[in-house]
Amino acid sequence: MNRFQQIFNDFNRLKVLIIGDVMLDSYIWGSVDRISPEAPVPVINVKKRDFRLGGAGNVVVNVHALGATPLVISLVGDDDALKKVRTCLRSLSISEDGLVVSNTRPTTEKTRVIARHQHVVRIDDETDREASGEEEKQVIERIASLLPKANVVIFQDYDKGTITPNVISSTVELAKKKGIPTVVDPKRRNFLAYERVTLFKPNLKELREGLKVDVDASHIEKAVEQLKGKLNAEGVMVTLSEHGVFIDFKNDKLKLPAHQRDIADVSGAGDTVVAIAACCLALELEPRLLAGLSNLGGGLVCQHVGVVPIDKVELLREANELL
Repeated sequence: MNRFQQIFNDFNRLKVLIIGDVMLDSYIWGSVDRISPEAPVPVINVKKRDFRLGGAGNVVVNVHALGATPLVISLVGDDDALKKVRTCLRSLSISEDGLVVSNTRPTTEKTRVIARHQHVVRIDDETDREASGEEEKQVIERIASLLPKANVVIFQDYDKGTITPNVISSTVELAKKKGIPTVVDPKRRNFLAYERVTLFKPNLKELREGLKVDVDASHIEKAVEQLKGKLNAEGVMVTLSEHGVFIDFKNDKLKLPAHQRDIADVSGAGDTVVAIAACCLALELEPRLLAGLSNLGGGLVCQHVGVVPIDKVELLREANELL
């Protein structure tokens, strides 16, 4: 058995605690044959409807696809979208114990209307209000209950309210006491609140906005050092889209180029990257290998239209060929 096969087998024994904004991605497919007489807009003749996990839920699906066991923490609403989220989780035999149900907010649902392979419109039903004091308390209680079972923690932040500065600090403190590494895929609101995490993974746009600096993929090292210092983080890995990935972790600083691919859709690539990075971190793999596998996986899912989880067999094949 080669090293990559052993690593991928070891993924199967991991439990990954994912904290973040689980969403429902709904799709309506149809055709357009006429313009409405009521307004100059197309009339969609619906052919099919579908739904799947989105947001932090896509990280859950990617972790599951890698063979690890996801443990999910999210703030959701008591609504029809939650019923569908539960259906998705049950179809993968994933526990719902970490869902905190609120009566004052909706479950985030993004409905995409697609006609003749074109994205016509997206309808968002959501709030970005931070968790209330009581909701935050319940989220932290669920984290405290599930974290001891985990090998690694992922903060998958979409600025929809599940993650607050108090949730972050409480979780990091508890994880450090138990020796459990923490990985972050950030958004703008809490960007600089993730102090003392193990690995912080923004993309280049988020790095620019979070630090308020103008930096390109060729001159990123100084900005990453600045970010590490501000957060007192052990490591930072920045995804650079077509320019690959840069990692500064465990005294290694290296930039890995992207692999040549036919890109169909970049949606969800960051979710795949953070899922792979977290599993590699839990196995204490060296930075080059962690970044290499994450970079490879992010590129693979970009070859598919729509948000799709990583194919573990395909990732293993390419790891053997390219790394």
